Amino acid sequence: MAGDAGYSRPALRLTMAGARKTPTRAIKIASPIYQLRIELLDVTPVIWRRVLVPGSIKLHRLHGVLLWTMGWAGGHLHEFVIGYDHYGAPDPYFNEPPRLQPDNRFTLTAALGARKWFIYLYDYGDGWEHRVTVEQILPPDPTLKLPQCLDGANACPPEDVGGPPGYEDFLEAIRDPNHEEHDAMLEWCGGAFDPTAFDAAAVNESLRRFKI
Repeated sequence: MAGDAGYSRPALRLTMAGARKTPTRAIKIASPIYQLRIELLDVTPVIWRRVLVPGSIKLHRLHGVLLWTMGWAGGHLHEFVIGYDHYGAPDPYFNEPPRLQPDNRFTLTAALGARKWFIYLYDYGDGWEHRVTVEQILPPDPTLKLPQCLDGANACPPEDVGGPPGYEDFLEAIRDPNHEEHDAMLEWCGGAFDPTAFDAAAVNESLRRFKI
């Protein structure tokens, strides 16, 4: 055919045969491990956790790790503030900060760069701010198949309690049997609440469902 002028079928067969002999394979580079300290701001006594995650974890997956490690139930909007950049899950029904970048496109390592801390915001209504600090960057560990909580202290506040001021009022009410809202607050939180409770083993059991 005239349209095939100059077309060499034998050369094409040789090229394809060569490609079959030397297949291209993606090389997966092991990721360093980040030891993070998560501290809930504006709350006393300090509520904090220490967790291990790979630097290759995407920010939207890290969101889940932070939720479960702290003890939040989820269901609210969130945001990472790293330097001058904002990352999250854009919501067409909510006016997020300008230039909110999709957090499913960035790994922890890429978003952080050389920075050693960032802010994680959970629930725009209650306004829970967490300072997340990089305590160490450890060598890759192929045995780390799941996020791991190493330590921590004090219980996560109840969802929808009203942020730090609401949590302070809540604790005041449940600690004082004579408080006018004592019974109502206890009923609202399920009958009991221990602000000092923390169980790393229970946290890690919940993280067993998480895949990184």
